[in-house]
Parts: sequence; C-alpha cells; structure tokens
Amino acid sequence: MNKTMIAAAVVGLSVLFASSSVNAASRTHIAGESTTFWKLSQKYDVSIDSIMKANPNVKPDNIYKGLRLTIPATGNTAANKVTTLAANEASDTTASKITALSGKSYAYSKSLLVKATAYTAAASENGGWAGLDYFGNSLKVGTIAVDPKMIPLGTKLYVTGYDYNGLPQGGMIATATDIGGSIKGNRIDIFVPDSQSKAMKFGIQQVKIYILE
Repeated sequence: MNKTMIAAAVVGLSVLFASSSVNAASRTHIAGESTTFWKLSQKYDVSIDSIMKANPNVKPDNIYKGLRLTIPATGNTAANKVTTLAANEASDTTASKITALSGKSYAYSKSLLVKATAYTAAASENGGWAGLDYFGNSLKVGTIAVDPKMIPLGTKLYVTGYDYNGLPQGGMIATATDIGGSIKGNRIDIFVPDSQSKAMKFGIQQVKIYILE
C-alpha cells in the first residue's frame, strides 16, 4: 500500500471515529405538537442555549410535529446558568435561602437589584406573536423577559419588591423564557395578564431577583 492510500485510510478512519463520537455524545428527539426548546431543556436536563446551538436552523417559533431535533450531551448545565451572569455591585454571591410569604424556602446562588417594567400578551409587544414567549410557550404569570447576556434563558428566579395589583403579593417564582429589544443589562420585563393601559401603570420599579439553584 503506497503512502497516498495509507493517508486516505487514516483520514477515513478519523472521520469515522469523529462521527461516532458526535453520535455517542448527542441524541435525536422527534418533536410533537407541543414541543418547545424549554420543554426539551427540562426533559433532558440540558441548557436551552446548548439545544439552540445544536439546532441552528430551527426557529423557536417554528417547531412542528415530526421535526428531528438534536439533543446535545448533558454538560454542567447548572454551572452554565450562573457563570454567564454579569457582575453587579448590588449582588450577593453567598449561597443562601429566600423564604416566600407561603413559608417555603428556596436556595439561591445570587441576588441582583434590577429595574423592572411590565408587558402584556399584545402582539405589538411580542414581535408580532400574541401571547407567546421566545420559545413559543403561552405567556403566563411568572414569565420574565431578560437580557440573555445578563441572565441566561431558562433561569429560575424569585422576584420580589414590585408593587402591582395583578401579580402575587410579596414575591413570585418566575422563569426567564422571553427577551425584548429594549431589555438590556440590569433590566427585566415582567408579564402581566392585563390590558396595555393597566400595564403602563407599573412604570419602572426597582426589584430584587434571586437566582434559584
């Protein structure tokens, strides 16, 4: 066997092994009628960002039944949720617990003081998609729009310090599943199930959010 044939054989084996490694490290999910990136993240314990990167040609609002989706290997997703949080002078990095009015305690890794506004299910406030978050899920109390560079999508939060008739009093559990063009840095947008005129009364408030573990 000459050198050219040997080189070709080595390249072929390398490609084969690389392909096998990729296949072993990922899996395929066949989408159903209600599949979203968020639900896949919960099902396979993989970060939403990782799933989106593994499916670059799939739009979150265009996941249809029968679509083949790649689920990447499970990594250290818990760490990924926290390590990308931006530094904040008002943050508390000591692991602790927050106790809700219900008496239930939640472990958190960091707390942040941020500015908050409110938005509704109106299509004009959701990129033309009425009542849906970034992943195609129905908007509900507890939906929060964030800057993904500040708070990774999929992060569980406890939000407190707001004053608004229509949200749970004292604080609430929320999930970062939405984004907004004007939501940058230390700012969040809280979904409220009200009219746009009533939501405007929320104004701009300073609230405290806890990054739950």
